[in-house]
Amino acid sequence: MIRHWLFCTVMLVTLLTTGCAMNPPANVDNACDIFDERSSLFNSWQRQARKAEREYGVAVPILMATIYQESRFQPRARPPRRKLLGFIPWRRPSNAYGYAQALNSTWAWYKDDADRVWWARRTRFKDAVHFVGWYHDQSHRQNGIAKTDAYNLYLAYYSGHAGYRRGTYRNNRTILNAAARVSSMAETYERQLSQCGRL
Repeated sequence: MIRHWLFCTVMLVTLLTTGCAMNPPANVDNACDIFDERSSLFNSWQRQARKAEREYGVAVPILMATIYQESRFQPRARPPRRKLLGFIPWRRPSNAYGYAQALNSTWAWYKDDADRVWWARRTRFKDAVHFVGWYHDQSHRQNGIAKTDAYNLYLAYYSGHAGYRRGTYRNNRTILNAAARVSSMAETYERQLSQCGRL
């Protein structure tokens, strides 16, 4: 009876603390504000980001800037639908989903490789930030990209490891601009976190 009560209590607290997190933080342009807003006992984004940083050696500002670029911290983000005949909603360009905009195939690889077989979800920040750290670590291993190089880490994140090796991004101004935004945002987040004493 006590175990049942305890289980129900834990489930209720989990639902209450994660349910309200289905909306993005109010100010996604400030890392200190993000961590202040998402600082509950059961759902501390700062603690989860730090854990990914320790495991994979990629700094929190780079992890956060990657998620900022991919979804603006929208947990259920998807690529916009294409338009048929210019106005009819049509298929999406990919099955990217969640905070980190991970593809189905890449997410399956991550879950298998990182031993997160059944519980990891793309709509949960804890799993998404861990995924980004894992992917950037793979980019370092496979392509020799420094873990401090936010610009090239993002190029590999967007292009895929094989695409990065082939240089598929070189003539793609959209990808190059996105990588520049990630690099700039990582610097901004680093400065903010230093100023509020969270680095």
